[in-house]
Amino acid sequence: MHNIPSVDLRDFLSDNPERKQKFVNEIGKAYEDIGFVALKGHFLDQKLVDRLYASVKDFFNLQLETKEQYEISGIGGQRGYVSFGKEHAKGRKEGDLKEFWHFGQYLDPNSKYNEIYPPNVDVKELDDFNAAGKETYKMLEKTGIYVLRALSIYLGIDEFYFDKYVSEGNSILRPIHYPPITDEPKNAVRAAAHGDINLITLLMGAQGRGLQVQNHNGEWIDAIAQPDELVINVGDMLSRHTNNKLKSTIHQVVNPPKELWGTSRYSIPFFMHPVADMKLNCLENCINENNPKQFDDITAGEFLHERLVELGLIK
Repeated sequence: MHNIPSVDLRDFLSDNPERKQKFVNEIGKAYEDIGFVALKGHFLDQKLVDRLYASVKDFFNLQLETKEQYEISGIGGQRGYVSFGKEHAKGRKEGDLKEFWHFGQYLDPNSKYNEIYPPNVDVKELDDFNAAGKETYKMLEKTGIYVLRALSIYLGIDEFYFDKYVSEGNSILRPIHYPPITDEPKNAVRAAAHGDINLITLLMGAQGRGLQVQNHNGEWIDAIAQPDELVINVGDMLSRHTNNKLKSTIHQVVNPPKELWGTSRYSIPFFMHPVADMKLNCLENCINENNPKQFDDITAGEFLHERLVELGLIK
């Protein structure tokens, strides 16, 4: 049973205008109402998912000294390894109970963004980790582009408006390991309540309980997807750009019941970012008498820097 709306990307990809519009209406309403959907019909096949999860588990099982060789200082954790407890939610002091890895954008050699984005980090110890990560990154990016096209239609702007901003965007694929909990956590959870920074987030592996979203009544509900679905939510950049017409929903990953403390949890979100120089100024057709402009003008790069400071990843 779904606690969040389910949509099928194949409706949008079909040649039937009515099916395409049905998808646009369904996902637009879901993002106005709660900011989360479960998506079928995406470009990620199960073999690739299994490959990546196997490689990710192998990586996090490496000795800590080995993993720490891939922790790069001075880049706010945007590539490579980030060790346990380093990141915390905005407004929190306690570090989240997780360690993670970042795959970043794969740029052409001539791209101007090579001077802006940190390079990707290759893990030497594992044969398939880097290749599976890159392939997954590409398939989730492709899925996200079509979701943004549908949302553009819903917003009444050009269908391909976001393409130029996300095709070389500063997007991140983040395999996360929430290790077994060994001691009673002091105010810490696996991921404290937060909103995502980016345009949209595409999450692999939300089949088990743990991820919760907050509805407009302030109630926490479980976000559970079927095995063939991605969970996709609106991030703060898209909420800001649409003057909060599309909602960035607060969500969290809660600690499991005590009898399951001895188990690991793995999760792989794809944070879809635009290029750093995209202006996040509120779209004109999202401003009216009933919804006056709520946010100051800012670029995506400036907003990202602000948030990385708030998260404790940049001092």
